This record gives sequence, structure tokens and C-alpha cells, in this order.
Amino acid sequence: MADVSYGKIVRDGLWNNNQALVALLGLCPLLATTTSATNGLGMGLATTAVLVMSNITISTIRSLVRPEVRIPVYVVVIASFVTIVELLMRAYFYELYKVLGIFIALIVVNCTILGRAEAFASKNAVGPAALDGFSMGLGSTAALVTLGGLRELLGQGSLFAQANLLLGDWAKVLSLSLGDNFHGALVAILPPGAFLGLGFLIALKNVIDRRAARRTATAAAAPPQPAQAG
Repeated sequence: MADVSYGKIVRDGLWNNNQALVALLGLCPLLATTTSATNGLGMGLATTAVLVMSNITISTIRSLVRPEVRIPVYVVVIASFVTIVELLMRAYFYELYKVLGIFIALIVVNCTILGRAEAFASKNAVGPAALDGFSMGLGSTAALVTLGGLRELLGQGSLFAQANLLLGDWAKVLSLSLGDNFHGALVAILPPGAFLGLGFLIALKNVIDRRAARRTATAAAAPPQPAQAG
């Protein structure tokens, strides 16, 4: 694919084509693991690592893979990197690994990763493919952390509780609590809360996009200003 715009890759990954809020891919980990911001951040970072490594690998071998077997090859590549990430989490972030549980292994069947492998990495050079994986992963991580933080704050009155499980002891300073007297909304941390929170984020994104489109259309329709005489 010629003339790939790096700026467009970044904008698509972070906002315009955010896989969690636009394509609605990877909803299983998005809805299941976002009971807290820390869980969302952990899952997002793991997914981003797999996205970047699998995109780089698939872009590198794209000319060697026959079209008839490309999907099984992509799945094997993705599964290999998921196994590496899972082993690293078990070695260095075991407490968080126990919280995320089976959802780390389910990154293998995350449609976001397979979709980017098929739609982008297999058609572009290594540099753009790596940037696409990083941008898409960062956009998904932002959605995971935002949804997890929203549910945690409304349901438990805290934010980034147990962040030290992922970032180390220094991260205890990131924890925010509304106090022991806060009575949260239990529904926020239950499955219905995940769907409600996701719907709110999608609606907010749509409102922002529509307003931006109206501003762009208004600016384009405005008559040009006459040049002032010197």
C-alpha cells in the first residue's frame, strides 16, 4: 500500500477508527475486565504489546505466506506472542495476572488483533504496521482505562486502586478514594454497568464527532475574507 500517512494511522488508532468505540471489536475483554482502571490498563498494555509484535512479524513475512493459509498463520503468530505476554505477566505481575485470569489467553481470539493483521499489517511495510499496532493498542487501552475508571469510581468510590500490582509500589500515590462512607452504585461494577458505560462512551464520541463535523462544514461554507489593503 503506497503513500501511507503516519498522521492518519495515529488519528485512526486513537480516535477515528478506535476499535473499541467504532468497530466494537474486542468487546469480551473490554466489558469483562474493566471493573477497575488498573485492570483496564493491564489488559490494554498486554493487548498493545501483542498488537505491535504481531503486526511487525506479519508485515515481515507477508510475502512468504500464501493467501490460502494466511489466517491460520496469523493466528499462530498471535498465539505465540500472547503466550510470551502471559508468561511475562505470570513472572512479574502475578497478582494482576490472577485478576485478569483467562482473559489474557483470550487475546488470541481478539478480533482487533486479527483484523489489523489482515487489513493492515499484511499489506504494509514494517514501520507503518508497527505504528498501526501501537496506535490501535493505545486507543483500545484508553477505552479500557476510561471505562474501567468510570465503573470503579461510580461503583467503589476509588480510582486506580491496587495500581501497585502493575506499576510497582510507587503507584500507590495514584490511588484515589472518596472515603469509606461512599456508597457506590453496585450496578456499575456488574455486567450491566459495563454495557451502560460503553454506551455512554460511544455516545460521547459521536457527539464530539458531530460537533467537529459541523464546525468543519461551517468553516468550509464561510465566504473568504477580503484581503485588507496595505
